[in-house]
Parts: sequence; structure tokens; C-alpha cells
Amino acid sequence: MRETTNPSDLDDLARHATQTIQAGSKSFATASQLFDPATRRSAVMLYAWCRHCDDVIDGQELGFGQAEGGRADASCLAELRATTRRAYAGETMESPPFAAFQQVALTHQIPERYPMDHLDGYAMDVQHHRYETLEDTLTYCYRVAGVVGVMMAMVMGVRDAPTLDRACDLGLAFQLTNIARDIVEDAGISRCYLPAEWLHEMNIPADEIADPSHRDALAGLAARLVDLAEPYYQSAKGGLNALPPRSAWAIATAHGVYREIGIKVKAQGARAWDTRVSTSRADKLRLLAQGSAMALRSRVGTPEPRPPGLWTRPH
Repeated sequence: MRETTNPSDLDDLARHATQTIQAGSKSFATASQLFDPATRRSAVMLYAWCRHCDDVIDGQELGFGQAEGGRADASCLAELRATTRRAYAGETMESPPFAAFQQVALTHQIPERYPMDHLDGYAMDVQHHRYETLEDTLTYCYRVAGVVGVMMAMVMGVRDAPTLDRACDLGLAFQLTNIARDIVEDAGISRCYLPAEWLHEMNIPADEIADPSHRDALAGLAARLVDLAEPYYQSAKGGLNALPPRSAWAIATAHGVYREIGIKVKAQGARAWDTRVSTSRADKLRLLAQGSAMALRSRVGTPEPRPPGLWTRPH
């Protein structure tokens, strides 16, 4: 591996990445504090690259607002792909998110196909992909979140395929939760990740998802997504014992925080989109304690087999 970054530059990249995660994802920022320092640095640097790519595609800043010029086109995506390949080739990266990504990808020997899978997810947004079936939705979930779980697990030292499958399952669960929480917000920018066949079953026209008259039916679909995420959350717990203790605590906490969001979306029903559903500080403190207990329990006994019938990442 080529030396790409000197220690002082690495510290600067880590600080920039930490600021990014604190602004862009309070849920993951809480859990990331539990990693050991070296793992935390790599995890937040990988997150900074993912956040940057997402912002470029959505025309946002740290996941918020709408940047001047709006959303990206195919040329922006092509540039992200090309710069990612240059990072793997060891070229000097001027962009802090890409310099951070280069350091993480080369240090932890993350295969190039994984970040390219991630960019394939953004391609689905750029191409205004239509999600006809649940399989389509789960493919998107893998690309934008499941594969991030795989890369994060590699940062934590995981290399065996069964544990990487569990890490992918957690990413899938996170994204299914996000879709349920953001259905109306996504509809406002002409995006819908719900299977079209689900909408048809509930007689919701694709261009009327945000209409308040459909909120009760939409609540039913959101609950369906939250329930669909549950076996993936359950499967993810089976991978905790393969992680170092502090990493297991961090991931168990993230597991609890995101799952709590889904529980709240389901409980609020048609009111779930009146305000953005989130976890409070008190919730996070409770979930930190529960995450510790979950991580400790993972050290005892043999994990349950991965539930049958779950969507499985490409190998």
C-alpha cells in the first residue's frame, strides 16, 4: 500500500470527518463515540465520504437543504466514480472526503467493488429508478446502506462472509427504517422507494403520496416497512460476537437507536410525518445502556442462525 497521508494531515481529515458526522447524522455520531480511537477515526472518515457522495447527488449540504443548481446528473456521478478509482490508484486526493476515503479504503483493504456498489445506489436516484417490487427496493437498500455496513465491518476487522452478511442485514434494516420515516419528505422531491405494487394495493397514486388524504393508508405501508426491517435487525445481532468489545457496543447502540425510530414511526401512524421522527437525548442514553447489555449478551453462547428467507447481498 502506498503512503497517502502524513499523521498531521490524517488528524485534520479525522477532525473534518467528525464534524461531518456530528452535523449529518446525530444517530450514528452517538454510537461512534463508543469505538476505540483508531476504529472511530476510520469509521467517521468512511462516513464522511458516503455523506459527501450523497450530498453531491442530492444537491444538499450534510443531508439538508437544496444546494444551488439542484440535484446531480449523470456527469456528477461519473466524476464520483472516476475520483473513487483514482483514490484506489493512490493518486493524491485534494478533496477531504476523498482523501479520508482513500486512507480508509487502502489501510483496511476494502475491495473496490464495495464503494462502486454504493455509487450504483446513487445511480438509481440519478436515473429516477422506479421501484416496482420489494426486490427492487431491497436492491436499493443494499447499495445505499447494506454495503456501507459491509465496509464498516471491514473497518472493525471483519473478513468472514457470514459476519459481513449480518453487517449487511443491519444496513438493510437501517435503510428500511429511513424509507418509512422519510416517505413524505422523499415524495416532496419526487422520490419514492416504496414498491409500486404496494401503492397499487392501497390505491395510492404515485404522484399523490404526500397528499394528506392518503395518510392512513400510508401509515399502513410504513408499518409494513418497519415490520419488514425486524428480521434484519434480529439477524444483525448475530454478528456482534465477531466484533471487538467496543465495536460491538457501538453497533448494538446504533442498532437500538435506528430501531427505535422505526418503532416511533409505526406508533405515530398517520401523524408520523407531521414532524421528523427522531430519538431524544433521554432515548439515546437509555439505548446506550441497552446496547451495552446487548453487546455483553453476544459474548455468551452461540448466535442464532440467520433467519431464512432474508434478502442476501451479492457475493
